[in-house]
Amino acid sequence: MTPNKILVPLDGSEMAEAAIPPALEMAKAGSPLLILMRAADARVLPGTDVIDAQVQAVREAEEYLAGVKAKLEKTGAKGIETHVWYGPAAPAIVEAAKVQKVDLIVMSTHGRSGLGRIIFGSVAESVLRGTRAPILLVRPSGAPVEALAGQGEARPAQKTQPRTRTEATR
Repeated sequence: MTPNKILVPLDGSEMAEAAIPPALEMAKAGSPLLILMRAADARVLPGTDVIDAQVQAVREAEEYLAGVKAKLEKTGAKGIETHVWYGPAAPAIVEAAKVQKVDLIVMSTHGRSGLGRIIFGSVAESVLRGTRAPILLVRPSGAPVEALAGQGEARPAQKTQPRTRTEATR
């Protein structure tokens, strides 16, 4: 698979930026367009100016993406676009993938489980359920790894010897 357009959703964290190196590596195979995107969603308190908060959230997202793009271009990366989408992360990523007609989404996952996943949700899982585009999930080195509780134990299957015709008829 040689993608022509790779979408890399970022949230401003180092963990999210862990998706950039694998996306760049895939981009070396051809010359695809690398689309860095960020969802901007203003959280406002009652009585505050909603419009100002939205404008500020978009401005901050644009500045962040411009900085990431500049840093990558200094290393020789080419074919990078930046896009800011307004709204919650998962719907923004799904819509960006659809509108941009991307061939691949490369994103990191925080690896939350349990209560953290219930409270914060799983953006990666929501994106997986909301798009038909292939997704490469990257686990940053600092993401927690947990044992799979209550799902049983897996081990390699033993090779079985084919039964002879005599054994099969007994």
